[in-house]
Amino acid sequence: MGRLIVIEGLDGAGKRTLAGKLTAALAEHGATVGARAFPRYGQSVTADLVHDGLHGRLGGLSQSVYGMGILYALDRQGALTDLRSDLATHDVLLLDRYVASNAAYGAARLRQDASGEFVDWVRAIEIERFGLPAPHAQLLLRVSATLAAERAAHREHTDARARDKWESDTALQVRVGAVYDGLAAASWLSPWHVLDGAATPDLSALAATLLG
Repeated sequence: MGRLIVIEGLDGAGKRTLAGKLTAALAEHGATVGARAFPRYGQSVTADLVHDGLHGRLGGLSQSVYGMGILYALDRQGALTDLRSDLATHDVLLLDRYVASNAAYGAARLRQDASGEFVDWVRAIEIERFGLPAPHAQLLLRVSATLAAERAAHREHTDARARDKWESDTALQVRVGAVYDGLAAASWLSPWHVLDGAATPDLSALAATLLG
């Protein structure tokens, strides 16, 4: 059974870039690597509903933290068979966002911290009720909300993809970052590795650690 490694962080932290580079570093250590990203936009009806909610097209549902949380959770539950298959056929399955994203963003919207009720609810729904596999390790790509916003704005310009309401809310992003810090400090669901998103990490050493 392969190891489930998750990359977490603010919108614009550079998770997609890190995923590509870490995949190469893991392969250099002889590991076979599968990769997925959540939400599964364009692949899952539930994920596409998430997208609509983030852009204000689901009426009052998008204002419900628990309603959006269920949509995120259902998107992952719908991928459970694929996740199990990937873990059975690869040494590492690398995910761009997973359960902790739901916990961090929902808690931040409710102005709760990492020890709050919403974080416990996400764990109960996604891990215990839906049976999603717990990560082997989680990587927090830590950047300031200001830097994340600058990167997201640049991506919006270069990719012609409009930022959603959460990406554009700097105050929310600050609170999300604080919840992520709390989750990492508490080793929520697994050990966490905190990486400086404004620096260049030693990915070869990180890959060795993750495989060790």
